[in-house]
Amino acid sequence: MIRISIQKLSIAGMALAALFSTLPFAHADTGIHVVMNQARILKLARPADTVVVGDPAIADAVVKDARTVVLTGKGFGITNIVILDAEGGAIVDDEVMVSRSVANTTRVYRRANVQTLSCTPYCETAQKTDAEKESDRTIGTSD
Repeated sequence: MIRISIQKLSIAGMALAALFSTLPFAHADTGIHVVMNQARILKLARPADTVVVGDPAIADAVVKDARTVVLTGKGFGITNIVILDAEGGAIVDDEVMVSRSVANTTRVYRRANVQTLSCTPYCETAQKTDAEKESDRTIGTSD
């Protein structure tokens, strides 16, 4: 008969929890996250020569100077950005994820109709971009 005290099990459990908390997860947050209609500044390690955004309907990149790129969220989704130096070496090659801001907003669903309210501090109908209007239109469809 094997007897293990509750204390020993508790210590073993804490040790396992500590071990697993240090392991990286496969779904770790990677890439560059940009909120719709907001800009994000990318500071580069070396001067850029070429900037390419995979889908300009999702994100737009503007070169401020050789070491600064401003990335703006234009539409929902995932695209990528590639920034090359003069020799063709990659400075940045990363995913760009554009999503809706959920801070201070409330979405009201009435069947297929969606209303977004900006609550800062009083709730009022929020202005919507064409991408947001299209997203709201397609939420109620079964495509």
